[in-house]
Parts: sequence; structure tokens; C-alpha cells
Amino acid sequence: MSSSSNKPILVVAGVGNGHGTGASTAREFTKAGYRVALIARNAESLSALADEINNANGDAQAFPVTAYDHSTLHATFAAIRAHWPGAPLRVAVWNAGDAVWKPFLDITPEDVQKVSDTNVVGSFAFAREAILAFQDLELDEVGKRGALIFTSATAALRGNKTTSAFAAGKFALRALSQSLAKEFGPKNIHVSTAIIDGGILTDRSKARLGDKFDAYVKNEDVRLSPDSIAKSYLYLANQDRSAWTWELDLRPAHETW
Repeated sequence: MSSSSNKPILVVAGVGNGHGTGASTAREFTKAGYRVALIARNAESLSALADEINNANGDAQAFPVTAYDHSTLHATFAAIRAHWPGAPLRVAVWNAGDAVWKPFLDITPEDVQKVSDTNVVGSFAFAREAILAFQDLELDEVGKRGALIFTSATAALRGNKTTSAFAAGKFALRALSQSLAKEFGPKNIHVSTAIIDGGILTDRSKARLGDKFDAYVKNEDVRLSPDSIAKSYLYLANQDRSAWTWELDLRPAHETW
């Protein structure tokens, strides 16, 4: 990047406890010269990730939120602009999610609300703030004003026996991203979505897999690495306007699909 004042900003919403896709995306874009704005509901993990990046000579700031709603995200984006005045916000990654895996008759109204709040209300609010930030920027070196990336899942393409709530949210997210890609592509704003088809290696995998965890870690054929997903997100952000991806599906080599 040419100068400190022009270093672009990545905004990533949804970093969990700092061991998954959102955190890896923050680290990867930091290495590429981006400032990183971190948004999540877990303030403690968010602060720890920002400290880690800053201690490695990066430039990160935590922006904890209590909810992904319009007023909260509007205020958060304003705080990001105030923290780095004049710096262009070039990439926004929506990685927040709430997974509900239950038989249909076990799903509660609270489950439906949780899925809707994240995958519909939150994604709409985040996308609006990102596009408003992008629309007045000059074209960058690859001919775009900004890149908006949504993390999605196999459930965006097909439902299953225990994914009615989860899939409904991901179907909505996919429809939103496609609509935005068609509307804002002609304005040189690149919107894309990543279908993550398979399990991702995180610290939470151990609790899920028990004594199978060590073999899971060693076998790159059966699980996704969050670092590899992050590299794909950087690739999407760097695509020039002659060949843009809308939907990118990522899976380990031995995943059944």
C-alpha cells in the first residue's frame, strides 16, 4: 500500500473466540497491508485478537457489539471511520452466524428469531453500511470501489432433516448477496458469497470430535482450514473487474457433495 494514510480498512463481523474464519481473515488481510476493524459480540475474545494483531505490528481495533441490528451497526461503522479518519474502507466480510440444528418440531420461536436476527436483519444492516462506505470511493487498482463478502454454508443450497431454521437463514443470505451483486456490480462494487461445504478446523472441533480430533487435525483431506478460507477471501478482494466471482464454494478434498 502506498502510504499509511491510504492504507485500506477491512471490516470483519463475526470472529467468535478468535480461532475461526473471521479471525484468520483478519490476520491474512493484516499481512496484505490492511487496517482491520473487528466486530463481534464477544468483547473479551475480540480485544485479545486485536492485541495479537497489534503486537505483530498490525493495526487492528475491536468494536464489540451487543446485537447485529441497524442502529448498532450504523454506530459501529461511524466509530470505525472516526478511528481511522480518511482511510478508505475497501473490504467488508460478514462472517456472523447462529446455527440452529434441530428437528422441525423442536424449533422454538426464539430459535427462529435468532436465525432471522443474524442472517436477515444483521446481514442487511451490515451490507447497507458497507455499500454506503464504498459508493463514493475512487476505483482502486483492480477497478473496484469495494468488496463485500458473505460467509455462507451448504445449507444455502439445500435443506436437510435438522436444518430447517439454519437453511432458511442461509437461503435468505444467499438471495441477498446475489441481489446485491447484480445491483451494485455496475457501480464497481464487488459482492460475493462463499459456500463453506464441510467442517472447519477450530478449537471447538475438539469438543465435537473427542478422541477423533488428533486424526482430524492431521488429515487435511477431511476438513477446511480457516487460514485457507481467509486466503480465498483475499483472492476475492483482489479480483479485477474483468473476472469477478459471485459464488465460491470451498470444501476439503474428501468431502461428499
